[in-house]
Amino acid sequence: MTIFKDLYKYRELLKTNTKKEIRGKYKASALGVLWSFINPLLQVLVYAIVFPFIMRGAGTDNYVVYLITGIIPWTFFTNVVSGGTPCIKYNAGIIKKVYFPREILPISLCLSALINFGISCIIILIFCVIFGVGITPYVLLVPVVAIVQTILSLGIIFILSALNVYVQDIEHIIGFVLQMAFYGTPIIYDLKAYVGTSHATLMKLINLNPLTTIINSYRDLFLYHTMPNWTNLGIVFVLGLIVLVLGYKIFKKLEKGFAEEL
Repeated sequence: MTIFKDLYKYRELLKTNTKKEIRGKYKASALGVLWSFINPLLQVLVYAIVFPFIMRGAGTDNYVVYLITGIIPWTFFTNVVSGGTPCIKYNAGIIKKVYFPREILPISLCLSALINFGISCIIILIFCVIFGVGITPYVLLVPVVAIVQTILSLGIIFILSALNVYVQDIEHIIGFVLQMAFYGTPIIYDLKAYVGTSHATLMKLINLNPLTTIINSYRDLFLYHTMPNWTNLGIVFVLGLIVLVLGYKIFKKLEKGFAEEL
């Protein structure tokens, strides 16, 4: 396929841009890349206090580890979507001056987020040890789940980054959508606590969320020491491939007008 030939031909640009995304995010801050660790830790601290002790709504054992295994994958997803949506617009200058495969921009951003996620998984492992959950060989399957998540996320930002060139309100709307999606994904609550309640129908809808399957898969490997539901994960994988192919086609179709619109 042309995309693979282009990526190989411009592999140095892809590598350089990925490094720039990793270093540039916290370039001006005193703590630098340590914020990749601090941000999820602060989120876990807030939710660990609010839900079990104030709202009494955690309803699950090992709640801190449960939180960390949800928040860090979610942070990976939001970093890709929120950062990838305006990535074409933010690189308008170079797009107008130099030719290169424009898809390198969303791909490099997605790769940098994936690398940061891999580093952040160290936090999960530390929490698993500290809180007595332990570490088993199941964690070796985490990259499989991460690949599924990366494919889905990349497909989404192919679509959003291209559309945002023409309708720039999208990058502002996406923040609200991500906030709604956060509560529509079992990150801070356990779906099992709502089985048989009046919220059962809503919980079934949340189960249809592909990120529910992805986050549950991480928890199976890190927290519950069991295999993920391969059927559900396989469905999300196929969905991710469909979104990726469709997203790439939309991106290439709209790419022709980038220079004129920017």
